[in-house]
Amino acid sequence: MADPIIHGPALSTYARSVRLALEENGISYKLNEVNVLGAIPPDHLKRQPFGKVPAFEHDGFALHETQAINRYIDETFGGKKLQPADAKKRARMNQIIGILDSYGYPSMISAVVIERVVKPMMKAEPDEAKIKGAMPLAETSLDALEGLIGRNQFLAGEEISLADLHAVPIFEYFSQTPEGKTAIAKRPNVAAWWSRIKDRPSCVKTRPQLG
Repeated sequence: MADPIIHGPALSTYARSVRLALEENGISYKLNEVNVLGAIPPDHLKRQPFGKVPAFEHDGFALHETQAINRYIDETFGGKKLQPADAKKRARMNQIIGILDSYGYPSMISAVVIERVVKPMMKAEPDEAKIKGAMPLAETSLDALEGLIGRNQFLAGEEISLADLHAVPIFEYFSQTPEGKTAIAKRPNVAAWWSRIKDRPSCVKTRPQLG
């Protein structure tokens, strides 16, 4: 069986989610760095017609969309299962992934992190109004997670799942902003989860290097 290939930059949150799914089970893979910040390379558009990352290949099978990729990984390769067998826990996992995609990522990454972290790296001034406008949705997202985690070890229960692997890359960046540090610290369940998971071997190995 050939090693799977991930097409996308190491800095990408969604490419990292796929890498985490593979790392959790010790599956070797190849990372093909793709720069999608400027003109999208034509060969990448053949893999991903929307110009997003990641795209994925395995034994001649091409796939895009992170949720689909990670479920394929979990159902194809041996090792620990990253989707709960129990229907209610699996639904909770999917609910959390949906919250992150629909509300968490747009507010925490597309607004706060881009303005607070990325723009200064590019010698540009952050848009403070955009940050302020995004924080209510980020706070609501964190409140939802705070209630759903409860006293669980992981987001969807007592075992790590795809929900955690979806969240880690978002929290990695968001926690580096003043707004993110404060917002996470105010929620004890979220803060405890982040403290437990951020230094997990798969997270350390895939941690992005900014700057």
